Amino acid sequence: MAAEVHIDRGRNETELERCDRNLVELLQEVRVVQTGVQVLFAFLLAAPLTPMFARLDGVGHAEYFVTLSFAAAAAILLIAPTAYHRLLFRCGDKEFLVAVANRLTLAGLACVGMSMVGAMVFVADALFAGWAAVLIGFLAADSCIALWAVLPLARRRELRRRGALRRP
Repeated sequence: MAAEVHIDRGRNETELERCDRNLVELLQEVRVVQTGVQVLFAFLLAAPLTPMFARLDGVGHAEYFVTLSFAAAAAILLIAPTAYHRLLFRCGDKEFLVAVANRLTLAGLACVGMSMVGAMVFVADALFAGWAAVLIGFLAADSCIALWAVLPLARRRELRRRGALRRP
């Protein structure tokens, strides 16, 4: 199998070369997202140290903790592909590594979206309260869902319908 060449996608690469390319692309994408998650996580960790935090009610504290939890989960999930890669380095299991890293990254992106929505709701609730915070939360959630899931999945469905969907 490793000597099989995939020419149908305009690439002349073996299965192993394809796995190598996919892993490199995935890890580069994760690096971009990790920075944002780390900044958000740092902001959230610093929030309880502010004077305004003590004035929050139970709902505000719950919003904060749920958002912090999603940011922590996102960081853990997005760092996991690097740990997998280091621990499975030179084990000859690259296809498994790419598949697991892809799943971890998708789960991490979902947590990033939820933590971003939570952060928007948390801040909007502190600034405006009530319906404005809910509206801002819905707008943030709709943006993440539309741009990160609905539109790419619609394109994927269109490609599949036309028979143009290719393996990565």
